[in-house]
Amino acid sequence: MEILSLLADGFAVALTPQNLFLAVAGCFLGTLMGALPGLGPANGVAILIPIAFSMGLGPTPSLILLVSVYYGAMYGGRISSILLNIPGDEPAMMTCLDGYPMAQQGKAGEALSLSGVASFVGAFFATCGLVLLAPQLVKIALLFGPAEYFVLFTVAFATLGGISSTNQAKSAFAAALGLGIAMIGSDSQTGSQRFTFDHIHLYDGIDFLIAIVGLFALSEVFIFLEHHRGGAVGSPKATKVGRIMPDFGMIKRCIPSMARGTGLGFFAGVLPGAGASLGSFLAYSLEKQTVDRDGKTFGKGDPRGVAAPEAGNNAASGGALVPMLALGVPGSGTTAVLLAVLLQLNITPGPLLFTKNPDVVWGLIAALFLANFILLAMNIPLVGIFTRVLMVPTRILMPIVAMISFVGIYSITGSSFDVMLMVGFGIAGWVLRKLDVSLVPVILGILLGNQMEVNLRRAMTISDGDWLVLVGSPLAIILWIIAITGFVLPMLMGRRMKKRMENAGSHHEEIAAGD
Repeated sequence: MEILSLLADGFAVALTPQNLFLAVAGCFLGTLMGALPGLGPANGVAILIPIAFSMGLGPTPSLILLVSVYYGAMYGGRISSILLNIPGDEPAMMTCLDGYPMAQQGKAGEALSLSGVASFVGAFFATCGLVLLAPQLVKIALLFGPAEYFVLFTVAFATLGGISSTNQAKSAFAAALGLGIAMIGSDSQTGSQRFTFDHIHLYDGIDFLIAIVGLFALSEVFIFLEHHRGGAVGSPKATKVGRIMPDFGMIKRCIPSMARGTGLGFFAGVLPGAGASLGSFLAYSLEKQTVDRDGKTFGKGDPRGVAAPEAGNNAASGGALVPMLALGVPGSGTTAVLLAVLLQLNITPGPLLFTKNPDVVWGLIAALFLANFILLAMNIPLVGIFTRVLMVPTRILMPIVAMISFVGIYSITGSSFDVMLMVGFGIAGWVLRKLDVSLVPVILGILLGNQMEVNLRRAMTISDGDWLVLVGSPLAIILWIIAITGFVLPMLMGRRMKKRMENAGSHHEEIAAGD
C-alpha cells in the first residue's frame, strides 16, 4: 500500500501541465530520433541534454523529458527496421528479420502497429517491475558499506561489455580511460591538482555533459562526414505503409510471444551491461525455438518474430533503470547518460534517492507509465508521420545535431574552452569508434571514477590500510564473484553469441536480396 501511495504522489507530480507537455514532447522527439538509423536512444538523449539544461528545467522536469526521449527512441527504432531493413539501433536488429518481410508482403502498417503494441507491453510491465523491484534492491543496498560500494562499481565495469561482447580488453581499456579522465582536477581529500597542467579551466575537472555530448553526438557527425565526404547524400525511399491496424487474431496470436519477450527482456535489462540488445536477441531466439523449430515461418514475415524482440528490447530499457535508480549503477549505455544527468543535478542515485528525493524518483516512474500510454496513442495513428522522417536527408540532419551540441553546451557553461573541449571529445569518440572501442565504459569511468575513489579511501581509512577489507564481508565476496564471472563469461560465450546474432542478420539479408 505504501508503494501505491508513493506512486499516487508521483502521478501528482507527473500530471502537472509542464511535466505532461514535456512527456509528450519527449515521446515525439524520441520516436523521431529512434526512427533515424544510427542515432538511437543514447545519442538522442545526449543531443537533448544541452537543451534541457539551457531551458533551466528543474530536476524532475529534466528527467521526465529525457526518459520520455529514451522510451520514445526505443519505440522508434522499429520504424526503419521494418520499412528499410536498416535497424534504427542495435536492439532493433532482430526486428528486421520478420518485420521487413512483412513490409514486402504489403503488411508494413500492420507490422508497425503490432510492434508498437509489443513495445507498449514490454515497457509497461518493465515499469511495473521497476516499481516492485527497485525498493527491494534499496533495502539490500542499505547494507552496503564503502568496501561493498567499491566492489559494486567494479562489478559495473567488469560486466559492462555484456554477454554479447567479443573483446573485453577493449572494454577494460575504455574503462581505464574513463577513470583516468575522472582523476583530472582537484584531489577531493588533499586539494592538490591532478593532470591539470596548471590550466585553470581543468581545476574543477571535466564536466560530464561536455564528455557525453562530444563522445556521442559530435562523434556521430564526424562518422557521417567520413562516410560521405565529397559525395552526394540522398535519402532512402521507404516502403509504403498500407493498412495500419492489424486484425485482432494477429494480436491474440502474438500475446504469448510478447509475454515471453517481456520476461526475458526485463531480466536482461536488470543485469548491468547486458542491455536491450541481449534482451531482443534472447526473446527472438526463445520464440523461434518455441513456436518455429522447423524454421518454416520465422524470417519470412511471422508476426511473432516482430512482437517478441520488440517486447524484449523495450522491457530491457525499463529493466536497465532498476540498478541505476536503486544502486547508482547503470544497466545500459543510455542509463549511463541519464546517470550523468542526475549527478549534474546534484542528485545521487542509490538507496538514499528514494528517501531524500521521493518526488524525483516517483515522479519519474509515474512519467514512465504516462510515456507508455502516450507512445501507444501516438505511434499507431501517427505512424505515417514518423515514417516521413526517414525521408530527411542526413546531410540536413547532421548539421542540426552539431548546432544543438554547440549552442547547448555554450549556453550552459558560457565558456569557449568547454566548447573546444567538447570538440576534442568528439574527435576522441570518432577515433574510439573507428577502433571498435565502446564509448559506454569511458562514460561510466568518468561518472563513477570519483565515487569509486572516495569509497576506496573510506574503506582503507576504516580498516587502517588493510586491503582485506575489500573481501571482508559475505556481500563483498558475492559481488567479487559476480564481477569475475561477468568479466570472464563474455570471453567464453560472447563471441559465439555475437556470431549467432550476426549470422541471423546476414542470413536474413541474403533472403531479402534473393527476393
